[in-house]
Amino acid sequence: MTATPTAKLLLLGSGELGREFVISAKRLGAYVIACDSYAGAPAMQLADAHEIFSMLDGAALSAAIDKHKPDFVVPEIEAIRTETLKEYEGRGQKVVPSARAALMTMNRDRIREVAAVELGVPTSKYLYAETLEEMRAAVITVGMPCVVKPVMSSSGKGQSTVKTAEDIDKAWHYAVAGMRGDRQRVIVEAFIAFDYEITLLTIRTRDGVIFCEPIGHRQERGDYQESWQPTDMSAKALRAAQDMAKAVVDNLGGYGLFGVEFFVVGDDVIFSELSPRPHDTGMVTLISQNLTEFDLHARAILGLPIPSITQNGAAASAVILADRDAEEFAITGLDTALLPQQQGIDIDVRIFGKPTTRAYRRMGVALALARNGNTDDARAAARAAAARVKIQYRD
Repeated sequence: MTATPTAKLLLLGSGELGREFVISAKRLGAYVIACDSYAGAPAMQLADAHEIFSMLDGAALSAAIDKHKPDFVVPEIEAIRTETLKEYEGRGQKVVPSARAALMTMNRDRIREVAAVELGVPTSKYLYAETLEEMRAAVITVGMPCVVKPVMSSSGKGQSTVKTAEDIDKAWHYAVAGMRGDRQRVIVEAFIAFDYEITLLTIRTRDGVIFCEPIGHRQERGDYQESWQPTDMSAKALRAAQDMAKAVVDNLGGYGLFGVEFFVVGDDVIFSELSPRPHDTGMVTLISQNLTEFDLHARAILGLPIPSITQNGAAASAVILADRDAEEFAITGLDTALLPQQQGIDIDVRIFGKPTTRAYRRMGVALALARNGNTDDARAAARAAAARVKIQYRD
């Protein structure tokens, strides 16, 4: 006899976030089909079945939905043929959190319009450009320094800061090279001299909206390098962030976890971006909370109860990066990375199982939990553990 799964999930995108989500979903009895554009993707290695196709191929996406007839379609990446998702949702297919949310957040311009125009949420000054000439004009209007990003990308790809007129052309070409999908459009944002930036993991459930403790993070090249939880912020700023996050996720609808990013200047909070899925900076929850962001996403999707979210202590994550393109390599150093270097600090490491490397590609993450409640200690321990993990390339 074969046990009936609690639900069948079609996961669109099978990177490291998808991998952890598969673990959480399967612990709850779900059957998961992991989809990505290449074989051996991290989530595929753990899923019940897999499909290989481009998420931007509407016909292939339709074929996968028709073949597997999932209870839920669960996007893990931005670059998806959202028109196809909307079509299927119209026929009764459940899309997480909704086809509209996938469409709005797939493109930075659309979610920005929802936040700034529909909801009146504070954002930076911004303009869009679809040509180099338009971008030159936008930079002049917005002013320098400013940040240029493709309207559709991930992990900071194509993002740069324009400080002088000489940077404009370079920023345009870098953004175009880093774009995902088939829209050649950038957003030019005024640079905000923020004190710090946070991710507020916001879970929309059938019983209401709940939040995790705010997560601080540091970026390089527009991509996260380390994150920590909790991060210190005033009660006024936290309330403002929670109110804004609730307004945006309620507007998008559906159930699941959203990663909502904010800039913070004193008590003032400015909306930055939103992902309707687990967030890379939220990997710190693999050690910081009783329920990880992936557990929370799975429970919200399946309509299961979510008890009180409790913090285990001050925690941090630090990424493990490759520095070149390679197909033959080995991960070493785990024996020393996992060895506690300081009393009262727990260390863990997650290796993602990606089949190839490239420069700055995330291959794993080191995690640290400081039971003394000192976030700085956790950050230092996570960075040290990440540094002890080595990628040995086979020339």
